[in-house]
Amino acid sequence: MIKILIVDDEKPICDLIDLNLSSAGYHCVSVQDGLKAISLIEEEDFDLVLLDIMLPGADGYDIMEYIRPLKIPVIFITAKHEVKDRVKGLKLGADDYLVKPFDVVELVARVEAVLRRYHKTEQILTAGDVVVDVEARRVTKGGKPVVLTNKEFGLLLLFIQNKNVALFRENLYEKVWEGEYFADSRTLDLHVQRLRKKLGWEHNLVAVYKVGYRLEV
Repeated sequence: MIKILIVDDEKPICDLIDLNLSSAGYHCVSVQDGLKAISLIEEEDFDLVLLDIMLPGADGYDIMEYIRPLKIPVIFITAKHEVKDRVKGLKLGADDYLVKPFDVVELVARVEAVLRRYHKTEQILTAGDVVVDVEARRVTKGGKPVVLTNKEFGLLLLFIQNKNVALFRENLYEKVWEGEYFADSRTLDLHVQRLRKKLGWEHNLVAVYKVGYRLEV
């Protein structure tokens, strides 16, 4: 399982990130102190570090200098939003830079993008008795194959990667159809209905009022 270190001095933010990434199938460890983060990196192996800049003990830039020779991918997550801060973080070797406050769906997407770049993505995803082989684009339920269209498969990946997270219909449409969403479009709803039927998720894939959909597992 992919192991991610979350370094942020605000515990509620650590807990929020942990909750959403754990729901997406990642194993998370969090710490609120820079020096403790360095100790953890020395003791354990991590596939990715999510790193705040303003930290007690040692700031994010100091930690980045320590991490760089280890070739561990890093995403800065910080309230420092000025261009000079982004440039400094990226020049130090960070793979991405996300400014607070952030959307959890965007965070998960950025994590996935960085992990793909390092060939560290999980190729087998599960939700109950549904198993998805990402590389082979093969889906089974209870061991039996399920035939999905390309759009249905794209939606399924987003739902499984964001378990128990409410996803905005605009984001779902734009990611799967790669176009602008129109409020009167029924395309997304029809695809979700078919996905529910094929996977037996009538009670798992729920509509969230004025938001979109959520996969409950």
